[in-house]
Amino acid sequence: MSKLLPKVPDTFVVNMILLLRNKRVMIDRDLAELYGVTTFRLNEAVKRNKNRFPEDFMFQLTQQEKEEVIANCDNLKSLKFSAHLPYAFTEHGAVMLASVLNSDQAIQMNIQVVRIFTQIREIALTHKDVLLKVNQIEKKITEHDDELKMLFDAVKGLLAQPKKRRVKIGYKVTSGKKNTLASK
Repeated sequence: MSKLLPKVPDTFVVNMILLLRNKRVMIDRDLAELYGVTTFRLNEAVKRNKNRFPEDFMFQLTQQEKEEVIANCDNLKSLKFSAHLPYAFTEHGAVMLASVLNSDQAIQMNIQVVRIFTQIREIALTHKDVLLKVNQIEKKITEHDDELKMLFDAVKGLLAQPKKRRVKIGYKVTSGKKNTLASK
């Protein structure tokens, strides 16, 4: 068995995972870097094994998607100068890449990438449960909007400071009597 390479921090790999077309993917350039090959070599291996990469494993970005990725991802700014549209690989595509590249580094990194994709999926499922609860609460609130509005208005009314009555100060003239100081 070959020697193990130093482990890449998980956060480094997580930052390479993007959401495109409602799928979590990694761009060919980032996978090539992780797998220790050039992007050209990686894409060459994909072209030689095209039947192993259906559309749910890999797809090519559109020009608009490429521009969006360049604008939002600092590590992909250099794609701006590439004449080619990059490929995006799903978790299954990344697994398949490791099998066609067949290098020790590709296999090692692939195991780490798959573990990270799995962790992200588990976190998303947990958050989905929380989101469902929030939506249920929000629905209940909207069903009782009028009642809540009246309640909030009443509370605001109670919290508002009452308007002070202005007291007039001055002399009051009454018929036949002297001017006296009045307080109304």
